[in-house]
Amino acid sequence: MEKVIHAITEPRRRDILYLVRNEEMTSSAIASHFDISAPAISQHLKVLEESGLVVVRRAGTKRYYSIRREGFAELKQYIDRFWDDSLMRLKEAAEEEERRQKQRESDSK
Repeated sequence: MEKVIHAITEPRRRDILYLVRNEEMTSSAIASHFDISAPAISQHLKVLEESGLVVVRRAGTKRYYSIRREGFAELKQYIDRFWDDSLMRLKEAAEEEERRQKQRESDSK
């Protein structure tokens, strides 16, 4: 998971992920969206590939990149634990408030 977190901390890498989220793109097509060199984009793509967030397909001399959604699974599970805890606490607070409201109503009768 540390590799995934490291990979997505860089804004350009997040932008690359956004570009390839729905379609496969060549490294040169990806690079055309940025004002940095193609070798710099290649380094970003390498980090994304090593982290498991993108997959590369080679066809001749071209490399095609696409998102690897499974690469986000561990990070999603980690984040979901915080979200699930928050939802559970919210549910418990709502239930407690409902109990108090019912108690107040029965006490006022």
